[in-house]
Amino acid sequence: MPLNSVSKISSKKIKLILVILFITSISYSQTTNYSQFWNEIQFNRSISEKWSAEFDIAGTYSSTTSNSNLFEQNIQRSLRVWGHYYLTPRWKLSASLAYFNNKDVPEIGQFESPEWRFAPQGIYYFHKTGYTLSTRMRLEWRHMKNQQDDYENVLRYRQQVKYLQPINSKILRQGVVYAIASDEVFLKTGSKVTGESFFDRNRLNLGAGYLFTDDIQVELTYANEFLPRNSGNQTVNAASLTITFNNLYRNIHKNLLEKNQTQTDE
Repeated sequence: MPLNSVSKISSKKIKLILVILFITSISYSQTTNYSQFWNEIQFNRSISEKWSAEFDIAGTYSSTTSNSNLFEQNIQRSLRVWGHYYLTPRWKLSASLAYFNNKDVPEIGQFESPEWRFAPQGIYYFHKTGYTLSTRMRLEWRHMKNQQDDYENVLRYRQQVKYLQPINSKILRQGVVYAIASDEVFLKTGSKVTGESFFDRNRLNLGAGYLFTDDIQVELTYANEFLPRNSGNQTVNAASLTITFNNLYRNIHKNLLEKNQTQTDE
């Protein structure tokens, strides 16, 4: 190929790259950034070999456009009940009903928007030696109040891939630290309250967890969300804290019985 042709092609490539960088810089400059703190407490209870129940309490704090403090505003609280069915060692099927008190959520438009949410879910586990890889499929039916005080129905599909690896052991048990990494894509139907875009957001999570006992664990992660919106893109950088209790009532009851039995024997 002649040198002048190569030069022309290279020149075109450079111009294309510059245009892409220019467009990207414009998009980035129009992005609003928020810092948030997500906290959740989970209570799990095994019912039988195949069934378990879960109750979650969660809250979200956020910065605002005028204040960078991530605890500036309590923007959301929620209660959720799950039912889990372990179909096979690889498949876990679930369904949940939740109520979200959306008080001042930036992605919605920072107005009060209470929401009922129903979600069927399936998780498939790829069990490997030394780590676990899983993929989660969730379909959410969201019944949300808009700015006109009307309720809208929004369907949202979520697809997550998650990697979990114990650090100081080959299995998860008391005293083990483990690493977590996940990425999740959200797709939705359009509405007045959540916007008309089909792509809702992408969420990346990185962090670690620790098992104080086989039934009590804590996870601390960093989450990055990108939300494309017609009114301007949003980016959320969040610290997320999750505390999980398994069979809490049963364990407390068992410990009290053992303590009473010991005192009786004495």
